[in-house]
Amino acid sequence: MRGYRVVWAEPGVVKVEEWELPKMSEKQVLVKTHLTLISPGTEKAWLLHLPNTPSTFPQYPGYCAVGRVLKVGSQVQRFKIGDRVVWAGKHASHAVVNEDALLSVPSELADEEAVFCRLIAIAMQGVRKAQIELGESVVVLGAGLIGLLALQLAKLSGGFPVISVDLSEVRLKFAQAVDADFALLLTEDLNDRVNDLTNGGAHVVIEATGNPEAIPLAFKLARRMGRVVLLGSTRGETKSVNFYTDVHRKGLVVIGAHDSVRPQFDSSRWFWTAKDDQTLALKLLVARRLRVSPLITHKFKGTEAPKAYELLMSGDLSAVGILLDWRGEQVC
Repeated sequence: MRGYRVVWAEPGVVKVEEWELPKMSEKQVLVKTHLTLISPGTEKAWLLHLPNTPSTFPQYPGYCAVGRVLKVGSQVQRFKIGDRVVWAGKHASHAVVNEDALLSVPSELADEEAVFCRLIAIAMQGVRKAQIELGESVVVLGAGLIGLLALQLAKLSGGFPVISVDLSEVRLKFAQAVDADFALLLTEDLNDRVNDLTNGGAHVVIEATGNPEAIPLAFKLARRMGRVVLLGSTRGETKSVNFYTDVHRKGLVVIGAHDSVRPQFDSSRWFWTAKDDQTLALKLLVARRLRVSPLITHKFKGTEAPKAYELLMSGDLSAVGILLDWRGEQVC
């Protein structure tokens, strides 16, 4: 059986190729992909081989997929043909997936919403590690997709006010669409404005840009004894930090929040497994406690993936949630 998948042949070069699907085992499921979601910051960085990304090509990208079960192995117990599922899927028309790597999609959710659950979980683990209490002020640096999800989760956690900061007025409109308490453009007087809105600096600053130059700003905006969460994967080295004045004297707590720093099996306070966070993400979407529809900006056919990545590489700031639609691509 053959399908289609996205391949990065070399840095900056995107193709769609036919590929031979692996044979299923007794505990695996064959899934027809409906949609995959591009993770803009990570995938752009990896495609362009920016600092702190793998150097080996070709690469087969993607880790957010939703689809429908076509076939189940003889020992599969939790799924049947026709079930809708989400998983950490590549950008491909079909996938063979271990049963325990799948989650059921609630009937109330559209594919376009469910496909966000993995990115929600990535943002969620960073917000959990911030340990936000009711009434603590939160600044989220960056109004990209992860930052916009973290903003909503910080509000759900009791943060107030929750402030979005970005270089782009275009991006800040998305922050307003998901109810940021304040959306501030990065200007020379930003520190004074944040101090005024938070009565002396943010209790929590979540850095979600991935830009190493944003780290000193995060330290500056945090109040004395505040927390700074490094949620974005920085693409390069931060060289202009005076740790004595910026961190040490202020008593800041700096928290690394890469998604890989999770328990594998048992959730505990502030440290939940990926599966538990993704399950919660689906429930929050069903309950309309999170909104992702305002963040969907573009949709391309799966075979048009090169156009999607051209948009991403062009730096178009209106491109936030980019979906690849595989529903028309069949196995041959």
